[in-house]
Amino acid sequence: MAFPQKNPQSSPDQLPQTHSETQGLEVAQESKALEEASLSSHPEMPGNLKEAPDAAIPSTSQSAQSSSSSIVTTVSSSRKYGEGSSREEEGDSTLEADPDPKNVPKDAEDENVASLVNYLLFKYQIKAITTIEDMLKIISKEYEDHFIEMFQRACERLEIIFGLDVKEVDPYNHCYAIFIKLGLTYDGMQHGEVGVPKTGILILILAVIFMRGNRATEQEIWDVLSVMGLYSGKKHYIFGEPRELITKYFVEEEYLNYRKVANSDPAQFEFLWGPRAHAETTKMQVLKFLAKVHGTIPCGFPSQYEEALRDEEERTREKVWAMDFDLHGPSHF
Repeated sequence: MAFPQKNPQSSPDQLPQTHSETQGLEVAQESKALEEASLSSHPEMPGNLKEAPDAAIPSTSQSAQSSSSSIVTTVSSSRKYGEGSSREEEGDSTLEADPDPKNVPKDAEDENVASLVNYLLFKYQIKAITTIEDMLKIISKEYEDHFIEMFQRACERLEIIFGLDVKEVDPYNHCYAIFIKLGLTYDGMQHGEVGVPKTGILILILAVIFMRGNRATEQEIWDVLSVMGLYSGKKHYIFGEPRELITKYFVEEEYLNYRKVANSDPAQFEFLWGPRAHAETTKMQVLKFLAKVHGTIPCGFPSQYEEALRDEEERTREKVWAMDFDLHGPSHF
């Protein structure tokens, strides 16, 4: 089933209002606090981290990590041939001689990361690609040597807070584009709305539902969202008032089912995955995302990992059946 994206691409006329330098930087800086809250909070749920194996993986964005080797060479080339290069790079294809990242003042690093987040959000809004050379212009010249680390942190923030992936789409020219994560096609933005994508909230809710046994009460959802400062009926600095987004728009877009808990008195409500969530993403994709945020691996949540594997196998069987049906027709069955 096709689920059309109802949010049209932002027009250039909207951009000055949506991404003024002051507003955008404040949004990016505020997202740092949200990221820290997300990474430090581990809501009690089935498959708690206590079950996780000792061998953990870093929570840095995989898309950023996979691009590091190509970034190294490009950063060196940009310094050598780009405007404002401060030193000669004689065939240097690595950054091993760069100063220790610990020498970068924390406030300066955070400010540069915030600027990158703001810039990448802007590129997402106008559906435009960017290059390493373009991104280097965002970084203060005295901190260009630390671009890789800052780029990885910006990608991680976009991933965890806004539900976006930064992917290299042209390895030859080192061009990057920003996509919605996990195969989802709706970013929570309403027509004419000025703001930021809200896919990160949806992914978090889908994860809580899955970890709670494929259904989560409304109170359980708000308990988790409150860790990020999101409360029903209270306007959030970045995301606005979240209740309508969650109980109306995500439901209307068929990502969530919102229904009364049977025989509950007083009435309670619960959330389940909607048909569009099942169609666009998988339990395994959500589990991998959750595991990375928690700094572990999917099998660190044994029961959910087994369920996700069964879900993958069932999807594979359904695809094989559908292909066989298309090839041989109904008479074959």
